[in-house]
Amino acid sequence: MASRAGVQASTFDEYAASAWPSLYRHAYLLSGNHADAEDLAQQTLIKVHGAWSKVAGAEAPQTYVRRILVNTFLSTKRPMARRLEVLAGDQAPEPVTPPADGPEDRMTLWPHVRDLPPRQRAVIVLRYYEHLSEAEIADTLGCSAGTVKSTAHRALANLRTSLGDGRDE
Repeated sequence: MASRAGVQASTFDEYAASAWPSLYRHAYLLSGNHADAEDLAQQTLIKVHGAWSKVAGAEAPQTYVRRILVNTFLSTKRPMARRLEVLAGDQAPEPVTPPADGPEDRMTLWPHVRDLPPRQRAVIVLRYYEHLSEAEIADTLGCSAGTVKSTAHRALANLRTSLGDGRDE
């Protein structure tokens, strides 16, 4: 996220303006809809602003901001009863690096990814969208690599079940 925007920005305002598109895309993939993605990205920027001196001085600022984003997503899930708007026809924004599969494959899979529990969705997004290693995901989520592996395994099993793929591993 911050790698493209860079923390070379001299002020938080410059950083926020340049980081917004990437931050929003990642928030959308985690939250599954535009309204929640905007809220999540804004909440993340508020937290980044509060820790600006740490972020600007961090050895890996993109990792620091990614962790804030994922932790905010996992800790601020709103109950379904509080969602007032019903959004239909949401499509995921284009990823920074398009996957090898065709767009029809991505659109078939996306609703199933959105239905995963938050932690499983976070692992899938970090692994297959951001192409992070298990160690990087573990660092982002604040857990062990074994937890990442088991969560990814459960998420992939859930996706296979929801897609009707009866393969056993």
